[in-house]
Amino acid sequence: MRQKLPDFPWDALAPYGVIARNHPAGAIDLSVGTPVDPTPAFIQNALTRHANSPGYPVTAGTVELRETLEKWARQRLGAQGDIGVLPVIGSKELVAWLPTLLESQQVLFPKIAYPTYLVGALLAKAQPTAVDIDAQTWPAADLAWVNSPSNPTGRVHSEAELRAAIAWSRKNNSVVVSDECYLEFGDGSAPTSILQYTDGDNRNILAVHSLSKRSSLAGYRAAFVVGDPAIIARMLEVRKHAGMMVPLPVQHAMVAALSDDVHVGEQRSRYNARRAILRPALQSAGFSIEHSDAGLYIWATRHEDCWDSITWLAERGILATPGVFYGDAGARHIRIAMTATDEQIAEAAARIIAEAR
Repeated sequence: MRQKLPDFPWDALAPYGVIARNHPAGAIDLSVGTPVDPTPAFIQNALTRHANSPGYPVTAGTVELRETLEKWARQRLGAQGDIGVLPVIGSKELVAWLPTLLESQQVLFPKIAYPTYLVGALLAKAQPTAVDIDAQTWPAADLAWVNSPSNPTGRVHSEAELRAAIAWSRKNNSVVVSDECYLEFGDGSAPTSILQYTDGDNRNILAVHSLSKRSSLAGYRAAFVVGDPAIIARMLEVRKHAGMMVPLPVQHAMVAALSDDVHVGEQRSRYNARRAILRPALQSAGFSIEHSDAGLYIWATRHEDCWDSITWLAERGILATPGVFYGDAGARHIRIAMTATDEQIAEAAARIIAEAR
């Protein structure tokens, strides 16, 4: 039997949602990072043009999609050498099932991290181990996760840190997977892909990308993995047997989304503008902002138990996420998502500033 899964963290936040909703002006939800900005019309059009889809889609993706993914990986990520590409049904699905697909026995993940890294290890009956950023301190394992820009902290790995992870992979003949779903959203920094630093040798290296935030496609479940062609071939064989297929209309929407950078820049500007409004408001209330130089979250602390900070915000009608959801090392931090309308962000800032005076 696999190890018991942790309690679903968002259930613990429900009572604070009740508090926030009792605010006279209503609740502003800055907790779950679900996009609210519209899916660009040209992507919606690509989906609807291919809505007549009576046959089964190809698990590997259409030829057009595979060519688009490879071109994007080489041009945007700086990938060199032989690479494989594979569309997946949202990045969370891949994170949760990759250790199982690879039959991993020991899985490393950051001490402050997206909870699904741990869940994936438990589903695979693997031994999970939380580790520091510095790969030179990592123990031997089958699989290690890197996350840059980080969810929840917005921290961006340096070239040296990514190269250290690659060196660990070479030394242990182990897989390193870089979760890069927020790569397009730099704010004061320019995130880079691990594939830029493999020097064309992509053995045991994978990079995971998602269109959920990049293109406001969370409801489409559109993501992909790039890297070691041998590992991707193994994954493809299992996924074909398991029927893990991205719907064909979504594959066409992915081609459209990845063929345009303008909408990505516009979305990046939206998130960064919202951060610029909330950051000083939080600071005026005694919060320190740490990292938060990429992605779509603010990682903040008042050097108190995270639940005290969550309570303080909920009483002002604002719902955020306790840092402990991302590991014990986050127990004195909170994560605030930029996934609310401009009007809601401005209102949240006003409430915080009013209380801080």
